[in-house]
Amino acid sequence: MSLANIGIIARLELTQRLRSVGWYVLLGVFALILLGVTGLAFAVYSWGDFIGAGVYSIVVNIVLLLVVLVSPTLSGNAINGDRDAATLGAIQVTAASTGDIMLGKLLAAVATGGAFLLVAVPFLALSLLGGGANPLVLLVSLLVLAAEIIVVAAIGVGLSGLIARPLFSVAATYLVVAAFVFGTLIAFGLGGMAVRSEGTSYSRPYDANGNVDCDEWQVSTMHEVPRFDLVWWALAANPFVVLADATPTEFTPDGYPVDLFGQIKTGVRGAQQSPLEQRWDDCDRDGSGYPTPQEVIESSVPSWFVGLGVQVVIAGSLFAGAWARTRTPARRLPPGTRIA
Repeated sequence: MSLANIGIIARLELTQRLRSVGWYVLLGVFALILLGVTGLAFAVYSWGDFIGAGVYSIVVNIVLLLVVLVSPTLSGNAINGDRDAATLGAIQVTAASTGDIMLGKLLAAVATGGAFLLVAVPFLALSLLGGGANPLVLLVSLLVLAAEIIVVAAIGVGLSGLIARPLFSVAATYLVVAAFVFGTLIAFGLGGMAVRSEGTSYSRPYDANGNVDCDEWQVSTMHEVPRFDLVWWALAANPFVVLADATPTEFTPDGYPVDLFGQIKTGVRGAQQSPLEQRWDDCDRDGSGYPTPQEVIESSVPSWFVGLGVQVVIAGSLFAGAWARTRTPARRLPPGTRIA
């Protein structure tokens, strides 16, 4: 493999995209969306002392949302699109190896996804003016976002090499990404509701005057309790869960997260708790009876590395398969494939 050849392939791919007026229109629309989202985010978090942290978390999640919505279109026909246009064969007879072509296509797909992050930089900088942002949160969240951009790009390029028709490969890329984003949520919701068990609830009794009795426990039986704690792992591979779970969490003095990352993490980590035995102690935690999000997060285990590992394995397998399919000379090609 040659770095020069990889750069040439990537530059050719990007040049084709930059010639399209629609690409600039898409980036402009994205900038307008971010402008509106940033304004609303400032209004949402204007009540606290961590305005910048909250706004930053929303902008990063919106960038990830746009990446998973747009990248399949940009990378899902990277290889079979050239094969369909009879230009792939011309590249394969040059000094560029199969690895050069594959990595060049991947680099171009990552660069197009990174363009959305580049457009978001002014809005990310604007969020920092609100204060309360932790440098470690900024670093980790951007690294995870970059990893997700690479994963989505690798899935698209991989499927474009495995599937002969560009339309089908783009659709398949959307299906794989949708399985990560929406399929994990559906599996978690339906799986948790499908499995039910009998649970026990412990609470403090109250006397006739409405005063809590901290020396006694009132025991009651709960029927048909959903067991989300048995299927919480289904959320591990969700890109938004990976981003939130990997990002360090900042808390208010009351133990509540200051940004969207922490709120998503609280929901996922809370699903790990078993519902079979629930205690509502009105004598603790200032009489609230409920554990704070900080206590929930600290009593659970992270799963982001497992989810990211699953994504990398799937994306790497598809990319490796496309590499093998694109290698020349080829013994067998799909029916109707153009080679020149």
